[in-house]
Amino acid sequence: MNLPNKITVSRIFMIPIFMILMLAPLNWGELAIGDESIPYTHLLAALIFIIASITDWVDGYYARKLNLVTNLGKFLDPLADKLLVSAALIALVELQLAPAWIVIVIISREFAVTGLRLVLAGEGEVVAANMLGKIKTWAQIIAVSALLLHNLPFELIGFPFATIALWVAMIFTIYSGWDYFYKNRQAFVNSK
Repeated sequence: MNLPNKITVSRIFMIPIFMILMLAPLNWGELAIGDESIPYTHLLAALIFIIASITDWVDGYYARKLNLVTNLGKFLDPLADKLLVSAALIALVELQLAPAWIVIVIISREFAVTGLRLVLAGEGEVVAANMLGKIKTWAQIIAVSALLLHNLPFELIGFPFATIALWVAMIFTIYSGWDYFYKNRQAFVNSK
């Protein structure tokens, strides 16, 4: 396994640590911000999420720079992104920090595109993430990070950055999903 793929796998292994910090009943204290308090475990989970998200850029950078782009990497990278973002979104719903219906829309798109990738893989075609998919991923990462941080530092001035970011992420998610299906519609026209 090459270096970029190892970095991608490390992102997958960070997910259980992130989930434990977000959802396990750990009482490590809280940070008081105005009228709100944020558990230190949520801040640590947010840091792990952000580090894991940065590995998405790092693995892609090294794959291209060292000419180590592989079919395994094309498969694992979007899978790791989907697992990380989906786990975070589900945790946010559990903690009532994100509306369930938006999370359902986002995760449904991820399942649909993954299904499309499987159909195309059955025809011998591996589809790497396109630029719109990468923008979608980063919009999701920014929104999730803001939600994990309980909208800090914007909460201090009353600006709903996390909510706006989540809506932007949902719009990019829907649009990029439509784009994938539109560009690969021949997979359904040519199917038997």
